[in-house]
This record gives sequence, structure tokens and C-alpha cells, in this order.
Amino acid sequence: MLSILIPVFNYDVLGLVLELKHQADNLGIEYEILVQEDAGKRFIEENNQINLLENCRFSINQENLGRGKNLNLLCSKSKYEYILIMEADALPENKSYLKTYIDSIAEYPDVIFGGVKYPDDIPSKEKILRWKYGRNREIKPLNQRLKNSYDFVFTWNLLLKRKILLQFPFPEFINEYGYEDLVFIKNLQLNSVPVTHIENLLVHYNNEDNIDFIKKTERAVKNLNNLISFQKINAKDTKLSRVYVTLKKLHLAGIFKLIYKKSKKQILKNLTSKNPNLYLLDFYKLGYYCDLKE
Repeated sequence: MLSILIPVFNYDVLGLVLELKHQADNLGIEYEILVQEDAGKRFIEENNQINLLENCRFSINQENLGRGKNLNLLCSKSKYEYILIMEADALPENKSYLKTYIDSIAEYPDVIFGGVKYPDDIPSKEKILRWKYGRNREIKPLNQRLKNSYDFVFTWNLLLKRKILLQFPFPEFINEYGYEDLVFIKNLQLNSVPVTHIENLLVHYNNEDNIDFIKKTERAVKNLNNLISFQKINAKDTKLSRVYVTLKKLHLAGIFKLIYKKSKKQILKNLTSKNPNLYLLDFYKLGYYCDLKE
């Protein structure tokens, strides 16, 4: 019936597994929960307790594969017709989370995305940027998600047929952080695999501090540049690269780069403050991209 896949890197997922197991047991369905640590060293003792639970398995990769390869490997180990991809640092919003997905399979049998939510509690100043970004840029109401089914889809809280993931696996040519979701979803779209949106939220408890989030953003922008340079994706596929193309046509990319370099220190000061401005984050990403390109 259902294989639940949880890729992990240095995170304690025992609480998430216990909640999912409780819901699955109450439904009386055939299921398995597969957790795979991607060569991290933390929380091994806690996560090893998963192996004591019926229908649950925790394993450790000997080398770091990256999220996409880790998920592909988990998929190859799974045995049921449907796969539910989870995020390690998340929890279902309600106790009927799995039931909602199981009930939806009959009507929407291919790919279903349930949406994302962030906690209401405001985190500390050191961790507010990622939380603010998530609440303002990643939370999309169902009516908005339904307008274009391939937009605002994450490759977690995603239910799909196992054969679809085997046919269209995560891109293993991506070795760096960023844009795996875009490439994967774009491939589904190009192959006319329908994606259905429902309201079945997973609450994302991302605890990343501001500096780490900015560094990951830089890595993602670098990866975007590489993917476009090696023609793995088109510049039209992301808003960031589309804006750069427009600036380039108007001969403004070099000027934008100079403005970015002069204002970088002040922008970073704002982004690590207690009230970061997300438009400045957008400016920073575009300036960083222009710097790479120019």
C-alpha cells in the first residue's frame, strides 16, 4: 500500500516516525517507514530506535549522496505501490494526515501535493530569516496552488506512485544544493504527469540560523548558474534567471552588479537583523547571480 520515505541528514526523526506509525496503525493499512541518514554523524542513537519499531527501518549511507540520490536509493528499497516523501524536520498538522492521503488516492492516483505550513511562534533573531521566508514565500493557499499545478510544489509532503518515481527519478547530475525540486517537477510536467493539490499540510519546523540560510542561498544560486550553463535547465525556468536575462538585454546587469557589491555589507546586516527584509534577500540573490555571470 504505502512506503513512507524520510531522507535525513543529522536530524532526530524518531518523533515524526512515531506519529506516522501511530496514524498508519490506526488506519490498518500495509505500510513501511524507511529512514536513511545521508552519512551524518549526529542523532544516530536516537534514530536507531526506529529499528525497534514494526514496519520501520533506519539505515545509514556510508558516503554522502545528496538528497536526490538518497531518495532514489530509498525508492529502490521500497516495496509498496505508493510512496510518500517526507521532510525530516516536519510534522503533520493533524491526526488524519495519512487518512486524507489514502482517501485521495482513488480520485487522484498519480501525484498529490498536500501543501506546507510554518509554525506561528516567532523564532529568535538568529533564526528568523528562514522562518520569515517560509511563511511569506512557501505557504500558498490551495486556490492559488490550483491555478498552476506545477508551481509551488515541493518534493516533500508529496505522494506519488512508486512507478512514477522509478521512471522519473530525482536528477543525479545535481551534486550541489538547490533546484532539485524544479528539475524533478519540470520533468513530470514535460512528460504530462499530472500533479494534484489538496489541503493536507505538513508543518515545517526548519531551525536554520540566518547565516546558514544565506550561505545555502548562495550555494543554490551557484548551482542554478551551473545548471543553466550546462543546459540542464533553461533560463526561462526560474524568475531569478529571467530577470537577469532582462537586465542583460537592457545592458544593466553590470551596473546592478556594482550596486550589489557596494551595498552587500548593509544588506547582510539587515538580513541578519531581527526584522529582515525579504525584498533585500531578492536583491541579494539577483546581485549574487549577476556577480557570477558578469
